Amino acid sequence: MTRIPHEMSGEPNPLTLLTLDRLRRRTSLKWRTYPADVLPLWVAEMDVPLAGPVVRAVEDALALGDTGYPAGTRYAEALAAFAGKRWGWHGLAVERTAIVPDVMLGVVEMLKLVTGPGDPVIVNPPVYPPFFRFVAHMDRRIAEAPLGADGRLDLDVLARAYRRAVAGGGRAAHLLCSPQNPTGTVHTAEELAAVAALAERYGVRVVADEIHAPLTAGGVDFVPYLQVPGAENGLSLTSASKGWNLAGLKAALAVAGPAAAADLDRLPEEVGHGPSHVGVLAHTAALRDGTAWLDALLAGLDANRRLLADLLAEQLPGVAHRPGEATFLAWLDCRALGLGDDPAQVFLERGRVALSGGLPFGTGGAGHVRLNLGTSPEILTEGVRRMAAALR
Repeated sequence: MTRIPHEMSGEPNPLTLLTLDRLRRRTSLKWRTYPADVLPLWVAEMDVPLAGPVVRAVEDALALGDTGYPAGTRYAEALAAFAGKRWGWHGLAVERTAIVPDVMLGVVEMLKLVTGPGDPVIVNPPVYPPFFRFVAHMDRRIAEAPLGADGRLDLDVLARAYRRAVAGGGRAAHLLCSPQNPTGTVHTAEELAAVAALAERYGVRVVADEIHAPLTAGGVDFVPYLQVPGAENGLSLTSASKGWNLAGLKAALAVAGPAAAADLDRLPEEVGHGPSHVGVLAHTAALRDGTAWLDALLAGLDANRRLLADLLAEQLPGVAHRPGEATFLAWLDCRALGLGDDPAQVFLERGRVALSGGLPFGTGGAGHVRLNLGTSPEILTEGVRRMAAALR
């Protein structure tokens, strides 16, 4: 696999190109949830302009009036080419893919294919809060297999969760977050192969959310779940939305392993009517032509991770922090600060900085906050300054 160092992309760092005044003109969730005096470093939107190829793809579609229903396999073809170049994964078969509205709605549809009402869905908290809400709303029940103290999968805990989940003879699934949100952990090939072996042993179906995969840090290798031995009956969901900041241009892909193709074939036709055609065009352009922009972003995120570590050491030494191996999110352990189970509320009220509270992330979330570092160094610096000021 050929890996391109982030600093060699030739593109400017997208995180440094927008001022706070310009960002405040945005009307999305990040910038409209809190009053104007609050600095928003919470929801997973980055403070970047869009990649040039994405802008051109959308502008061309609008100029043509090309705003109908999605069709074809261009998105899947672009993902297959990207996966081969970036991750050395040459087994992504376009015929085993399906376009879905977004990753979480795709997760719901995949879980419907492999589980029934009342069946357990195993998750590894602390983990993305919609995992809990979406599973509950589809009448499945959550079974937790928490990460270890090192932020990595605890295979002994996972094995026990699998064993309990199938004890009654029913079906069970493991909703795997890879890379992990909020910790930024990138599961290794060995860890994923162990998951696949456990899943095969106990008859658990793995559904992998790989939306943050393009955002893996320099020097770290992302391994797609379906690439590891034994994962042939797995299902995965991915999208360009996080890597290229396209959450408002809805589209994602479901991918089936060779032994799960028949499951994906049962996906209801109406699911494919949900994605945005313009979104599909934008995501395709990002994967196909936006890799130089992505590399510049990754270099900027690497720099921001180092900056955040320095800022915390200088101004908030009581905060424990392990820099993530992926995502543009940082998981901060604030328990030593004595701010209770929800320090995000204290930082908001006293410091006027919005972070994501840890409680909705499940076991291991109390006393933690998630900080979005997908912003400029100046805004990141101001955010930590406000957090420190909240303690005075």
